[in-house]
Amino acid sequence: MKELSQYDYLIVGSGLFGAVFAHEMQRRGRRCLVLERRAFPGGNVRSEEREGIHVHVYGAHIFHTNSKEVWQYVNQFADFNQFVNAPIANFRGELYHLPFNMNTFHAMWGVTTPAQAAAKIASQRAEITGEPRNLEEQAISLVGRDIYEKLIQGYTEKQWGRKCTELPAFIIKRLPVRYTYDNNYFQARYQGIPVGGYNRIIDGLLDGVEVRTGVDYLEARAAYEGVAERVVYTGALDAYFDFRLGRLAYRGLRFETERLEQENYQGVAVMNYTAREVPYTRIIEHKHFEFGRQPVTYVTREYPQEWQPGEEAYYPVNDARNQQLYAQYAELAAKERGLIIGGRLAKYRYYDMDQVIETALAAVRQELEG
Repeated sequence: MKELSQYDYLIVGSGLFGAVFAHEMQRRGRRCLVLERRAFPGGNVRSEEREGIHVHVYGAHIFHTNSKEVWQYVNQFADFNQFVNAPIANFRGELYHLPFNMNTFHAMWGVTTPAQAAAKIASQRAEITGEPRNLEEQAISLVGRDIYEKLIQGYTEKQWGRKCTELPAFIIKRLPVRYTYDNNYFQARYQGIPVGGYNRIIDGLLDGVEVRTGVDYLEARAAYEGVAERVVYTGALDAYFDFRLGRLAYRGLRFETERLEQENYQGVAVMNYTAREVPYTRIIEHKHFEFGRQPVTYVTREYPQEWQPGEEAYYPVNDARNQQLYAQYAELAAKERGLIIGGRLAKYRYYDMDQVIETALAAVRQELEG
């Protein structure tokens, strides 16, 4: 073990927030030590190469941003291809384009003009009067009953493990409805997949930074006490404080990856299964992220599940109870001397990758200016 205060920053977690923070501070001459609980750095963006196919181990990661600064930043470490996310929804064998657009509406109702589609949606939205009381009413008030029942209800109930009538309306504040024949899901100014996988970005960010893998900071905290002047923590905030105020709730995921002796399984990178009786929410065929032509393919099924302590936490349950509890933990963190928090878990919110990078760069600027 190094002497006390040998480092300027002890960074807990090597996902995008921790890796960006470490990179920026290291290049400014700050001494950084990164601890990673898993066997490899990268957090949930890590991929594994299998027969020339980069498998997204922790679910599909598609980079998209409207920030020129963030786009230029990630392109320092990897070239990006021109992948555009255009997922397909499969409802009991009926296929629909996502997000909801004229291709969706034509397949659903046979309409061919934006005016026809808008009139159909308006007629179905009218059944909800007054303020929506739950997610079901909120969704119908936005897109009508047909789209809700075929493309939203089952998927959402699987994702959250509860009926839509039991979920709060605010979970679906808005739904993208496009009256154009455009299947580009994100419509971001910049999007793509790093050629060679996300590991190139993580490896570039952490080049020259001391990283220790297989170290659970919360279990080894005493051993690292005082090693650095500042701690950058990207894990679950309730765990950092030993759950003294209670546990925050999450939704979990289980992944089943299968190797298939065929070149092309589903013809698209992401296919959502929206019927409630199908136990998984989507199938990812990884090779399509990089337009692969390998003779075999790898597919991953995603199964939402109840989260149990000790398992990987994926989605915060942002209901009133958990938001209030997190706010109390955030107050504790603000009073903790030398502590910086960042990333999805520590902030208890869903971030896209570009948002994680933006917040990490902002945290660096705050440190340097503060």
